[in-house]
Amino acid sequence: MRTLTQLQQNRRVIQDFTQTTLAGIPGLFARLSYLASLRDLSSGRYEHAGLSALYPEEAIQRALQLCHEQIFERILESPLASQQEDLRACLASMEGGLSGAASHWRRIESYRVLVPEAVPDYLKELLPHDFGLVRNAPHLRQAMR
Repeated sequence: MRTLTQLQQNRRVIQDFTQTTLAGIPGLFARLSYLASLRDLSSGRYEHAGLSALYPEEAIQRALQLCHEQIFERILESPLASQQEDLRACLASMEGGLSGAASHWRRIESYRVLVPEAVPDYLKELLPHDFGLVRNAPHLRQAMR
């Protein structure tokens, strides 16, 4: 019975988070970037003040981790052309615009923090490789210099 209650609670957190927060963020890379920004890099724990006021900490952790993994997997499952277009839109919306953000991401490899912790190692390696393909795409080549 306790497991069922936990699952229901996780489902409520996910539903709340996706409807009130993620729904307002356009694009998968922007959502992935936002989710990654909620994770403390030293502990791996997610922090979201709005959810913390409503739900137990463990339910928030499980729900945000699951959302993070699902967005990451959706990106990897999408065609490379869609990934490139979505990434371009995400970078263009950042401070410094497309050129500045792309150059910064490439230089310090900050995109590596986008990868969820719990995904298998072979999937962790796919996103950086995809950035290499994006970097060499004709329509982004200039922006990444």
